Amino acid sequence: MATGSHEHTLEMTRVVPAARSTVFAAFVDSGELMRWWGPKGYTARTLEFDARVGGGFRIGIQPAEGDLFYLTGEFREIGPPVHLAYTFSYEDPDPDDVETLVSLSFRDLGDSTEVAFMQGPFKTQARRALHEDGWTDSFDKLERLFS
Repeated sequence: MATGSHEHTLEMTRVVPAARSTVFAAFVDSGELMRWWGPKGYTARTLEFDARVGGGFRIGIQPAEGDLFYLTGEFREIGPPVHLAYTFSYEDPDPDDVETLVSLSFRDLGDSTEVAFMQGPFKTQARRALHEDGWTDSFDKLERLFS
């Protein structure tokens, strides 16, 4: 199996029932982000957030049963309301975790917004699958927020 290949990049497209500026804000406004972000059964407990190029974030997230852990990253590109890119890593990483790059594009569909999401590259297919599950849950919560 090839490593560092395209198969270890996660790509998703979702349509969110809200205007593009509103959906973009849900990713860069800390108050909005706390309302929806995180996998099912997990709660975002703390957030340090500086949404500007070169700024960073640190999210404390807790599973229903388990200890609080932290996700961190740095904003690389912010182009409201069209594009957002940032790094993503775990503060105390699993041996199979590496820093990844998250890239989001927001396409105006009138009353809704198409969000094209890409993250990677992942070190293993298992870590990619874990993130796919987490982002699927998060996007489901985001859609419900605006439904």
